[in-house]
Amino acid sequence: MAFLSDIEIAQAARPQKITEIAKKAGIDETYLELYGNDKAKIDTYRLKTDHASIPRDHKLVLVTAITPTPAGEGKTTTTIGLADGLQRIGKHPMVALREPSLGPVFGIKGGACGGGYAQVIPMEDINLHFTGDMHAVGAANNLLAAMIDNHIQQGNDLNIDPRKITWKRCVDMNDRQLRNIVDGLGGKPNGTPREDGYDITVASEVMAILCLARDMDDLKQRLAKIIVGYTYGKIAEQKPVTAGDLHAEGAMAALLKDALKPNLVQTLEGVPAIVHGGPFANIAHGCNSVQATSLALRIGDYAITEAGFGADLGAEKFLDIKCRMAGFKPSAVVMVATVRALKHHGGADLKHLNEENLDALEKGLPNLLQHVDNILHVYHLPCVVAINAFPTDTKAELDLIEQKCRELGVIVALSEVWAKGGEGGIALAKEVVRLCEEEDSSAFSYAYDLQDSIQDKLNVITRKIYHGRSAILTANAAKEAKQLTDLGYGNLPICMAKTQYSFSDDPQKTGAPKAFDITVRKIKVAAGAGFLVALTGDIMTMPGLPKHPAAERIDVDSEGKISGLF
Repeated sequence: MAFLSDIEIAQAARPQKITEIAKKAGIDETYLELYGNDKAKIDTYRLKTDHASIPRDHKLVLVTAITPTPAGEGKTTTTIGLADGLQRIGKHPMVALREPSLGPVFGIKGGACGGGYAQVIPMEDINLHFTGDMHAVGAANNLLAAMIDNHIQQGNDLNIDPRKITWKRCVDMNDRQLRNIVDGLGGKPNGTPREDGYDITVASEVMAILCLARDMDDLKQRLAKIIVGYTYGKIAEQKPVTAGDLHAEGAMAALLKDALKPNLVQTLEGVPAIVHGGPFANIAHGCNSVQATSLALRIGDYAITEAGFGADLGAEKFLDIKCRMAGFKPSAVVMVATVRALKHHGGADLKHLNEENLDALEKGLPNLLQHVDNILHVYHLPCVVAINAFPTDTKAELDLIEQKCRELGVIVALSEVWAKGGEGGIALAKEVVRLCEEEDSSAFSYAYDLQDSIQDKLNVITRKIYHGRSAILTANAAKEAKQLTDLGYGNLPICMAKTQYSFSDDPQKTGAPKAFDITVRKIKVAAGAGFLVALTGDIMTMPGLPKHPAAERIDVDSEGKISGLF
């Protein structure tokens, strides 16, 4: 039997007009800024006055996952299919997702709109330029970079030390060649020569700010707080220089004016979906915008959102950073896993994942159980395990997962949304409704206290979430931690930049490793976003392309039909 690819399924769909989707969501057409017939921006500047508060009985559901493997987990697919399943049982869900970055689209993933019959559409548009948000973030980031170097060129009244500039340029593409560069060459008219570099756009603090800002005023205040570098002098004498000092926040906000507005699209089954913002979870905070989640909560009785990569990264940052800043209180958490991925965590070779292997599955299950235990006992939230079904899964394998999860008091629901769409998500939807209506989420708490020292917060995350021993700061990181504490930033939450492939900072340590330390080599402040970034291991803020990037398989024909996105 031949299966259609994701893009073929999406291209065969007959989407409803976006005005009809808005009507279903209760959004009047006057609040829409149309981008064709199937996508629109929502004018939240005006809409927020009409939808000011979140009804108490509306539920926020977070979808997260086990530690990623090459076998795949299907978190976005499950998120979308769950919303479709909720619609099928008579609920009124809203989906809130991140926007894909061109980096992974042309690198490894080839697309990030779900899969099979659980997708958001228009899939090609969302995966490529969409409504221009990524480009706006990049333009605002690079405007600030240009203003820094221009200030130095024009006399440097702020006394900025070119060797202490921390602000990088960015581009929304995996391009390792740009990680470290030297610019300003060619003589005095062309600037001051200095070492520089690029981040991928989704790692820019501007992206984090866009996703955490409540409104335009908040956006501008956050942009003004961005620290771009430090002045000349000994460490004790160095003063941070901000975007506000450069008077850059107004122009940056002007570039972001439309990007701040959430984007409305739909699932294949016509569930309203807000796709807005796109920070990675391994190098940033991994969540869609506060505005998107708030709007989904106000409009839908169930707001279904996801956080990037495994629960040790995306869910931890969603709960400890985003929920703390925005005041969100989730009602339930869905933990996505596949039998194939768990067998890989247990040592099974990728070539043999379709074969029943209870021994490898049992060895891999601690990864799932540790993530679930964190949700239950660190954050005190109700949880359901969603097994993203594959045809090769056997009853014995599924029974083993169910048995182990029941020992933690957690239900396992089979999710067949890839093959069946909303129909395959009904069982999961019913369990999510039960959790939200019958289980108590009022004890929700954070992993650490903001008043803890930087070192203590790093240790808490390492011990409570990763189940390691402690966080070891290099001499440079320890110096940065002290400087940031002295400057008054020690009470900010921590955004861990860590490999997504392991609880540890070593991507080779799969499963649920123990007795390891996390090495923190750099700590920097994202003062506008409102958190500290701790870079661990070999993590980089500018990824590279793989040996055979997805771009090699992407094409467009003479009629403009795209192929190769999957």
